[in-house]
Amino acid sequence: MEVSGNPKKLPDNAYRRLNEGENYVPVIPAETIVPELTGYSLFWGLFYAILFTGASAYLGLKIGQVFEAAIPITILAMGLSSALNRKNALQENVIIQSIGSASGVIVAGAIFTVPGLYILGLEDQAGFFRIFMASLLGGLLGILFLIPFRRYFVKDMHGEFPFPEATASTEVLMAGEKGGGAASTLLKAAALGGVYNFLSGTFGFWRELFTTRVFGWGQKLATGTRLEFRLLTDAAVIGLGYIVGLRYALIIASGSFMAWWVLVPMVGFFGNEFQIAELQKMIPGELFFNYVRPVGIGAIAMAGMIGVFKSRSIIWGAFKLAGNELTGGQKKDSGPVERTQRDMPMKWISTLIVLTLIMVFLFFWLGVTSKFTWAIAGLLIVTVISFLFTTVAARAIAIVGTNPVSGMTLMTLIISSVILNWVGLEGNGGIVAALLIGGVVCTALSMSGGFISDLKIGYWLGTTPRVQQQWKFLGTLFSAAAVAGVIMLLNDTYGFGEATVAKPNPLEAPQASAMAAVIQPLMTGDPAPWLLYLGGCFMALVLEWVGVPPLAFALGMYLPLHLNTPILAGGLVSYFVVKGGSDETQRARKEKGTLMASGFVAGGAIMGVVAALVLFFGKMLVADDWTRTLDDGTVINADGWSVVHVLNLHHWVEENPWSAVLALVLFFGVCFYLYKGARSAASD
Repeated sequence: MEVSGNPKKLPDNAYRRLNEGENYVPVIPAETIVPELTGYSLFWGLFYAILFTGASAYLGLKIGQVFEAAIPITILAMGLSSALNRKNALQENVIIQSIGSASGVIVAGAIFTVPGLYILGLEDQAGFFRIFMASLLGGLLGILFLIPFRRYFVKDMHGEFPFPEATASTEVLMAGEKGGGAASTLLKAAALGGVYNFLSGTFGFWRELFTTRVFGWGQKLATGTRLEFRLLTDAAVIGLGYIVGLRYALIIASGSFMAWWVLVPMVGFFGNEFQIAELQKMIPGELFFNYVRPVGIGAIAMAGMIGVFKSRSIIWGAFKLAGNELTGGQKKDSGPVERTQRDMPMKWISTLIVLTLIMVFLFFWLGVTSKFTWAIAGLLIVTVISFLFTTVAARAIAIVGTNPVSGMTLMTLIISSVILNWVGLEGNGGIVAALLIGGVVCTALSMSGGFISDLKIGYWLGTTPRVQQQWKFLGTLFSAAAVAGVIMLLNDTYGFGEATVAKPNPLEAPQASAMAAVIQPLMTGDPAPWLLYLGGCFMALVLEWVGVPPLAFALGMYLPLHLNTPILAGGLVSYFVVKGGSDETQRARKEKGTLMASGFVAGGAIMGVVAALVLFFGKMLVADDWTRTLDDGTVINADGWSVVHVLNLHHWVEENPWSAVLALVLFFGVCFYLYKGARSAASD
């Protein structure tokens, strides 16, 4: 029994288990040949790979969340083909999405680890070549280790795994066959979010960060009780909160409230009670970074370990599956393989794996450690952990749409540090080696999770897997080069981690900061706040026992309050958007809201990169001896140059409380726009 392919509709058995004797026939059946890889699809795939690499890197380094580029790319590809009235463009759009989506997964691997080198003062060890090679090699391993499992995940287990992200992208592509209204909705939201963020973050027409400390009563509250409310008035973060949904937004915010409104005041209270001068001088933000954030780091580490422990049966199953695939133990189908099931030949895969591992070894030996035995240790760490966890990451994406890459990368860094110390590599050299090893592994894990979604989309729609696999390598190459350039650009413009005189408004780089905080004491022997880490570990265990997702709560404890409050606002908008009405009405509202939220995320993040370029090239154009004296007598030199200071808006933005009030009003205006736009879907 078969369900016939239909270019306007997914088959009825696309998402369910197949009955005995039933076959799945994709939207474009195997015997139908339509354009897949063309000059058009290759150009736009690479274009989006570069564009969204920059956008994802900026947003991820700012707030610790890498948005999924696949859906915005899918919508843009679908809208462009509709605008150009291209015929038979479905498979071209699949290839565009597959190549372009390399951006988000490569970015996740790079920004979780590499900025740690800048944060630890090892900037001279983080050149373009090292960032590029770590990202490229990790991406290649993620692709190559995953291909042998494509048939198992996407065909043999048809209907067993929900594939939430792949489902969303597939639905968008199918909607494109009926018209480009979704792309129009996304582009309008992207324009609004981009202009809004650009006017606040670059030109400073209003305060980007709302805090109660700008008011007299808020200053007294922060000084006396260490209580403070902070809100980042950013459209992109509102969009992220909407996509995350209220449940997880509340869990993340609860972790933040625990840190900022319970633990920070508690530390401040003990400082006053026991007359500890150092604590008495600290404002809430300083108390958080010095004494509360390490608790969040410990909780993140334990949450990652819990996730791996709960996946132990999957890990063992992945080992057995990999052994069968790579040794030819699986039973071979007789007869020719149909187009929609053709993978790259296993001999090519085996050869490329060997060549990539040789490149990993040479990179560690000649480009990182300069010692043969240390390079061998790095190669073994990368090979074993990447092979073990790429399939775990793919299964996690297939089941819940979430890749536990941060927890597994943190474990990789700890394991790497222990092994490298054992073979004699420590100090700054050990830190550099461990972070680059972590970068390769993290990128491999991220790539495997993202790529399995691409392959599932292709399976549903009838794309040739071999074409997706071959050209994913090129998307990875371009994305790796782009992320290296963007990271260096953002460091020159903003810096990462804690604020300095030269870079007073750095990007948070939260995951990389956590990695750096964990790895430094392991490699240098410096004292570390192990008791605070341990407290976080126990907190994660308690959360797991009571049924609260520990990783989400721990991330809330680790991230600054102002990054989590707008996520909660977006989650609340998503809740009220779908409240009331029939199931069909709620579904329409949710889908339109998701398109608008994706537009906020894409537009805000892309404009953030544009703002970075404005600041970067602005500094290049300003003479080294350029100075400006502010109203309070402060002298701004070339290092402190910004559009705000050139336009003389610093007093309005930095000192006038009304700029904070205006920011709050505009923030709620953006939330209301998202709410009203999504609610209008019922009447569209």
